[in-house]
Amino acid sequence: MTFNLAETDRLLTTTRAVRKRLDLTRDVPRDVILDCIRLSQQAPTGSNMQSWRWMVVTDPDKRKALADLYRKGGADYLADGKKRAEENGHAQTARVLDSALYLTENLERVPVHVIPCSKGRIPAKAPAGMHAGFWGSIFPAVWSFQLALRSRGLGSVLTTLHLLFEKEAGELLGIPEDVTQCGLLPVAYTLGDDFKPATRRPPEHITYFDSWKS
Repeated sequence: MTFNLAETDRLLTTTRAVRKRLDLTRDVPRDVILDCIRLSQQAPTGSNMQSWRWMVVTDPDKRKALADLYRKGGADYLADGKKRAEENGHAQTARVLDSALYLTENLERVPVHVIPCSKGRIPAKAPAGMHAGFWGSIFPAVWSFQLALRSRGLGSVLTTLHLLFEKEAGELLGIPEDVTQCGLLPVAYTLGDDFKPATRRPPEHITYFDSWKS
């Protein structure tokens, strides 16, 4: 069966990193989250291990505690970055960091926090191939989860700042030490649906056939 390419391409090109347009007032049904995770389970994993696990946090006190760790990990970093971008005239970077700061200040108000996890840990001196296999077995599922959210009128953004305090987050949520937290996605319905593709360089500028060139 052929796909409707126009709709498929629209989904792929308008699933944006959503921060300021997350609806902080609308509850997200548990069944919607489970449906999106169910779809994400079709993503590929190394050796078909299916080692992904999903921690879904809706408890207000736990969301607040996660948000505090997130702010501890990155509020000053983001504020300094925004200031430097503004001083150097980098308007687009400043806008992105302003959006990130908004999320930092409001994270606990986002109705659902989703932490994708993977069973196991990478040894400190593991070769590059092991890293590629480990992360390559979780992030396709994360992206599938985000696409499924988008198709249902929800938005998210992959964040990693709380991972600076992964141990504390694990203790808060009862995540075993031999399970790796791979990020945090704030999930909510979006305010409006008029997301547009971002401006990107032509693929001819970043693609090489048969040999690398500058």
